[in-house]
Amino acid sequence: MNIDELTNRIRKVSSEKNVQNLAELIQQWKTNDKNAIELKKNIERYFENELIDKKSDFEKVYGMWTDFRDSAIHGIGGMTMNERLYLFGLVNLFDNSKNILEREKFYKKLLAKNNV
Repeated sequence: MNIDELTNRIRKVSSEKNVQNLAELIQQWKTNDKNAIELKKNIERYFENELIDKKSDFEKVYGMWTDFRDSAIHGIGGMTMNERLYLFGLVNLFDNSKNILEREKFYKKLLAKNNV
């Protein structure tokens, strides 16, 4: 599951504000200056500080998040750059980068080294 599939699935769990805000927070990461480790920290902090009313909704959403976290973030070191771009929903943004400096921010965001 990539980050876009994750947020779409989270949004479908409940219309509750905290659930919808979580999905939005994850999507906003794609265009902010935080890296994948910071994404993990921010989302874990969100779960600690924001109450999701229904326990079953919390369990569904947290289960989806941990599946994504464990495969995409914890496994990021063994991935190619293309795999990272796909899992984090950044393929189009990366491909539309106008120069190497713009692309460099994606390498940093995804904890990769640019060998160009």
